[in-house]
Amino acid sequence: MNGVGAPLCFFCSRVTVRGPDEGLFLRVSLFITCYNDTLFPETGKAVVRVLERLGHTVEFPAGQTCCGQMHYNTGYQAEGMPLLERFVAQFRGAECVVVPSSSCVAMMRDHYPKMTEHAGNAVLAREVAELLPKVFEFSEFLTKRLGLEDVGAFYPHKVTYHASCHGLRNLGLGDGPQRLLRAVRGIELVEIAGLEQCCGFGGTFAVKNAEVSSAMLADKTRAVLNTGAEACTACDNSCLMHIEGALHRQRTGVRTVHLAEILAGEP
Repeated sequence: MNGVGAPLCFFCSRVTVRGPDEGLFLRVSLFITCYNDTLFPETGKAVVRVLERLGHTVEFPAGQTCCGQMHYNTGYQAEGMPLLERFVAQFRGAECVVVPSSSCVAMMRDHYPKMTEHAGNAVLAREVAELLPKVFEFSEFLTKRLGLEDVGAFYPHKVTYHASCHGLRNLGLGDGPQRLLRAVRGIELVEIAGLEQCCGFGGTFAVKNAEVSSAMLADKTRAVLNTGAEACTACDNSCLMHIEGALHRQRTGVRTVHLAEILAGEP
């Protein structure tokens, strides 16, 4: 997608890289999320490179839009229902769905069942129940669905990892992302102090509670700088955008990069 609703041709092709065991190959449907599609399309491309390098077929349903998180979390829950319905329609029948955003996956797992129950739509509720076990955050798909840590990546930089709240608390990603990072060739992974602390973004929270958000961001930015890392990575570009804004304003020279883009790196 290049703007919500417009297909981005990169994702439309179906390319399968053959490997030693075809039985492990999966047909993966990519849900890029409206946020990544609009602002961070390189993350989606990186996900495709990693999955195809591992031998899987990647599909991109061109009619996908948004999971409805921004609507639901801001109180417009009725307006979020058509987006739930669209997601189900687009990914109905998928073998597995990979999403490079833990907050979007958390939205689906935590709220989709409640939304369909509230709507009293038994058919839709059943479809949601059948689809959700097939939906994975990107790092979760690699570590828990595929059982991988080493994906053949190369990234010769000093990096620190920020654990987003949704991934840490809602999805229980644990140290899965760090294990993937430690297996990257050339990387120097340095632990950040206060790993469990929020960056202060929280979508509209950063707008409605700007002073609190800014204070939390200052703590997180200080922790990033204290590591001496060249780059800060995470599973969510929403957090990284928030952090990058502060790093840029302070002219620190430290950049942010989604986990998928590190894992897509090759010598």
